Amino acid sequence: MNIHFCPVCGTKLHLKEQPHEASALYCDSCEEFRFPIFSIAVAVTVLDTPMENMILIRQYGEPDSVLVAGYIDKGETAEDAAIREVKEELGMTVQSLSFLRSRYYAPSETLMLHYAATVAEQTAVPNWEVDSWEWVPVDNALALVRPSGLAETFLKDYEQYRKRGT
Repeated sequence: MNIHFCPVCGTKLHLKEQPHEASALYCDSCEEFRFPIFSIAVAVTVLDTPMENMILIRQYGEPDSVLVAGYIDKGETAEDAAIREVKEELGMTVQSLSFLRSRYYAPSETLMLHYAATVAEQTAVPNWEVDSWEWVPVDNALALVRPSGLAETFLKDYEQYRKRGT
């Protein structure tokens, strides 16, 4: 996010050289450097225990299948947010969690942290955010999401993770 004014006092920011670092935006009124502000969220590829199937969901009346995702709450770790989102959206308990990759999503100015999680339950108890859900074979999931969408990007990341055998 490009900020032009100090988020604390509203003074126009300007570039100023930092000692031993690159230039950064500076507020003369607060006498502080100011850095971009953006959101941080998690996306979770939810897998069954043998890791042969994953859950795709539909939300908010949208036609496209997506992964479980949500913003990290203030004071919460990314791992705790991933576990919470799976519990909130699907009513499932995460057994294992692995970090896959981070990606910046410019349209919402959000740093997305992608995780893979396994669950033992076979049946979800979705909350109000989830219109529908389904288990799909891991190898078929890419064909079920919107091409060039964020879910496709994350599923390609998961494919790379699987190929590494991690």
